[in-house]
Amino acid sequence: MKNNPLPRLDITSDWRDGLVRHCRLKPGEVWLDPDGAHRVGCVDATDKDAIAGLVSGVHPTLAIQDPPYNLVAFQRRSIQEYVDWSRSWVQMTQAVLAKDASLYVWLGADQNDGFQPLADFMVMMRDEPVVPRSFITMRNQRGYGTQKNWMAVRQELLYYTKGNPVFNIEAEYTDIPKILRGYYKKVNGVVTENMERSKSDTIRAGNVWVDIQQVFYRMEENVSGCYAQKPLKCIERIIRASSNKGDYILDLFAHSGSTLLAAEILSRSCITADIDPVFCEIAIRRLEHFRKTGKLGWQNSHPFENEMPELSVDGEAGTPRHRQEQATERVLF
Repeated sequence: MKNNPLPRLDITSDWRDGLVRHCRLKPGEVWLDPDGAHRVGCVDATDKDAIAGLVSGVHPTLAIQDPPYNLVAFQRRSIQEYVDWSRSWVQMTQAVLAKDASLYVWLGADQNDGFQPLADFMVMMRDEPVVPRSFITMRNQRGYGTQKNWMAVRQELLYYTKGNPVFNIEAEYTDIPKILRGYYKKVNGVVTENMERSKSDTIRAGNVWVDIQQVFYRMEENVSGCYAQKPLKCIERIIRASSNKGDYILDLFAHSGSTLLAAEILSRSCITADIDPVFCEIAIRRLEHFRKTGKLGWQNSHPFENEMPELSVDGEAGTPRHRQEQATERVLF
C-alpha cells in the first residue's frame, strides 16, 4: 500500500522551501474561485485592510475560527500577548460579519498551565459585543496519556452570537442512538421516560460531541502535514445549524481547508485566509481535489505529490517516508 505522507509542517522546517515553490499565493494575494463560490487570501488575520479587501462586498453570517492555541505566527508568546493578538482578530471578525451572525471559536485549555489560553480568552470575550451561547466539548478518540492526571481527550468550542442569527434545530439531529435514559415526567397522569416520548430514533446534538471521529492517517479526509485538522463532520454540524444555503462563512485560519470544503459540500460560500502560503495552497488543492475526484483528502499521500512524488525522513526526494500518525491538537504540553 502506498504510504507517502508529509511530516507535521509546524515542527519541520526542511520542507518549506520546496513546498513554497509550488504555492500560487504570495503574502497579500487572494485566490478567487473560478466557480465564483469561494475566496482564499494569504493574509494576516489581524490586518484590517487585508481582511476588509478579502471580504469586500459581502457580510458573512457565520465565522468559524480555529487559531493556533498558544502560538502567534508559529512563535510562542506570553498569555497576555496571545490575548492581545486574539482580541485583534476577534474585533476584525466582528467588523465584517452581518448584523445577525454567529461566531464559533476552537480554543484549547492546557491543564498543565492554568487552562490557558482558554481561560483568559473567555474573560477577554466578556468585553466584546457578543453574547456567549454555549461551551461545546468535542471528544477525541486519543488523548495525552498520564499516570498522574485524567487523560485529556477533549477539544473546546465556544459559541457566540451577535444580533439574532439563524439556528436550525432540525439540522442538529445526529446519528447517536438514543442510549441515555432519564428525564422522567408525567404525561396524562402516566410517568414516562424521554425515550418513550420522542419519535426519533436518534438524539439531537448537545454541547458534548461524542459521535465525531478524530482525523487520523487511515481516514480519507486526512491531510498529512496539518497538525490540527478538524473533522469535516463537526464543521458541517456548525454550518448546518448556524447558516443557510447560499450564506457566506468566514474562516481566518484555513489550515487544512476543512471549513472551505464543508462550505462547498453544503452549498455555502467560504471566505478563508491563512498567513502561511503553504496552508493556503493546501486548502485550495483540497477543494480542487474534491471537485475532481470526490475525495475528501489524501489518505497515505499528500497535496503536493505530483511535484514531490516521494519524500524521505530527512526531507529529500527519494525513499518514501515511514508512516506517522498526525497529531491533531495544537496545544504544546
